Amino acid sequence: MSHIRAVKSQRPQIEHGILPPVASLLEANNLTKSYGDTLALAKVTFTISDGVTGLLGPNGAGKSTAIKLFLGLLQPSEGSAEVLGERPYENVEVRARLGYMPEHDCLPTAVTASEFLTYMAQVSGLPPAYARTRAADILRHVGLDEMRYRSIGEYSTGMVQRVKLAQALVHDPVVVMLDEPTAGLDPAGRDEMLDLIRRTGCDFGISIVLSTHLMGDVESTCDRIIVLEAGQVVQEGEVSGFTRETETVYIEVVDHHDEVMAALAQRGIKAEPYIASIAVQEVGDAEYDLIRDALAESGARLRSLGPRRHRLTEIFRDGGP
Repeated sequence: MSHIRAVKSQRPQIEHGILPPVASLLEANNLTKSYGDTLALAKVTFTISDGVTGLLGPNGAGKSTAIKLFLGLLQPSEGSAEVLGERPYENVEVRARLGYMPEHDCLPTAVTASEFLTYMAQVSGLPPAYARTRAADILRHVGLDEMRYRSIGEYSTGMVQRVKLAQALVHDPVVVMLDEPTAGLDPAGRDEMLDLIRRTGCDFGISIVLSTHLMGDVESTCDRIIVLEAGQVVQEGEVSGFTRETETVYIEVVDHHDEVMAALAQRGIKAEPYIASIAVQEVGDAEYDLIRDALAESGARLRSLGPRRHRLTEIFRDGGP
């Protein structure tokens, strides 16, 4: 990828190459968007900085609307959406700093991936020679190096998704927005796409906004999470904070479940059933010794014992961390 960073000076710049001093990459301030009587976003406020941020929510939560506002494709009904301190629906040049991978099918089928990526790079302002080099580098990054001269119409769903990601990256944006990037993929293809997204952030230093309704995609990929529901932010924060290791110990036994519960109670340890295991809170060294004794007394066969991390599915089911 020797040419990846070299092409930066060839693309359109804001204010003659000087970026405005901003604390965040994207910022929503009381952002509101309505379509007639339908309110898609209602006074939403949040910021997005470096790294990989998950925009999580069910269909109809307002995720795609928020992305289109940041892209400058829509204007807000109230409030503002800013990119690097600029409003993209007022300043066209700032849009050159963004990449976008749409959810829907949008690629021409009669051209090759190499031709398409080269064209997209030139549209973004790269000279022809740099555009060809950049296109080759990006297609290599997404795993389509050997397939780049085949028509896109011959590609599988997974390959098409990779081309869509490649066109979002080809002009070396500061932030790339991915709208449901794993849509239509089988489990193996989904894992490969998520791994590719992680590597994109690391290899290129490009910040990513991942919009999805799949909690697993956010949990395995993102540093930070913003949860939208019915057009409002209902939760946000570091993913590690939501999935942190708790002080609760989970005991899973093969048999004698009730006997273990009774033996723990006799030792003054408060335990409660949790799915297929037994949950014991506020466990220290002394409590571990008592748990060991209770297991030995009950004669239960132990399958697993120890703290574990929350999953996002549990957090939202239970109403918060």
